[in-house]
Amino acid sequence: MEYKNTKAERDTVTRDMRKFEAGTDNTFETIAIIAKRANQIGADIKEELNSKLAEFATSSDNLEEIFENREQIEISKFYEAMPKPVSIAVEEYLKGKVYFRNPAKEEAAATAAGEA
Repeated sequence: MEYKNTKAERDTVTRDMRKFEAGTDNTFETIAIIAKRANQIGADIKEELNSKLAEFATSSDNLEEIFENREQIEISKFYEAMPKPVSIAVEEYLKGKVYFRNPAKEEAAATAAGEA
């Protein structure tokens, strides 16, 4: 995924909770959806960062190499400045980019349709 060019907020923002309920009619279900998506985003970012930092891994660490590796420091600073995974997940949810479904609701709707 492309999380580097996201327009997600980097600071705390007060949000209107009614916007979150639009897709599910349930605040807690919406929060669960956003939390699961944030976990996915966090795992993706962590994997990407670890793969980039693995290029700098050496078999023997000494103090001189740690201070000389400016590229590694710049990569780390970039990832620290990125928006948090929750902010990215909230932005994706509000823009309708998150796909979610509730199998229990689908089953209940199918059962209700079968009875009618």
